[in-house]
Amino acid sequence: MTSASTAIHDISIAHSPDSDDAFMFYGLATNKVRVPGYRFNHTLTDIETLNRKAMNEQFYDVTAISFHAYPYLQEHYTLMACGGSVGENYGPMIVASKAYTLDEVKKLRIAVPGTLTTAYLTLKLFAPEIETVTVDFDKIIPAVVAGEFDAGLIIHEGQLTYTRDGLKKILDLGVWWREQTGLPLPLGGNAIRRSLGTEVQLITTNALRDSIQHALDHREAALEYAMQFARDLDPALANRFVGMYVNERTLNYGEDGREAIRKILDMGYERGIIPHKSNVDFVG
Repeated sequence: MTSASTAIHDISIAHSPDSDDAFMFYGLATNKVRVPGYRFNHTLTDIETLNRKAMNEQFYDVTAISFHAYPYLQEHYTLMACGGSVGENYGPMIVASKAYTLDEVKKLRIAVPGTLTTAYLTLKLFAPEIETVTVDFDKIIPAVVAGEFDAGLIIHEGQLTYTRDGLKKILDLGVWWREQTGLPLPLGGNAIRRSLGTEVQLITTNALRDSIQHALDHREAALEYAMQFARDLDPALANRFVGMYVNERTLNYGEDGREAIRKILDMGYERGIIPHKSNVDFVG
């Protein structure tokens, strides 16, 4: 008979099928990092779906989210103090087939990867009047190339591959954000259900931090694992992409990183993009 003290905590974890997330969770997903009494079950789904599931269903114990989504789910989730993707003077980009000025691009129809993404929030801070249409993130570049949209807002690996398709960078929103605020651009993080309680939250957060550290310490093996999720990237580009979004700041946001998360959500609220004031708190 299993006693209460030896009961296994099953923790459901969901993240996006991207090379940086796969790299981050490599230690936990392959049981290289283990926690006595805990079992971690992984689900891979695109980020906009995860945002909606967390908001509407509180489906997973731990879920990757866009920071933009946090105010909508903060009642049920708190942020883990690790596992975030932060752009250090780089981030989502507006790309197009021809070179538009910044004034011209504000008048175009732009394909965006979802209205809960932080990319969308940053775009709306840059140009509140811009007209957007939601398109699956991996279909944005082909849609712009095909002429279905004047421009696209690209995230993930597209930030490194758009020139292959003959597209031009109009604006890097990470650069724009740094110019506006002097801060890095916080894009996505991991949230954990409040109902798990403080102890389980802390143990799970520490397990994720150990997983990130394990991947950084065993980069080659972790990259090999992550390559199966690296859409259209060769190993060198995958390594570069992972390095952009899994680094020291992924282990700990730092004071300026935490300030940046609060600032972008406060600005979104003040400018009427986000209807709820955010109360940002962290575990670990």
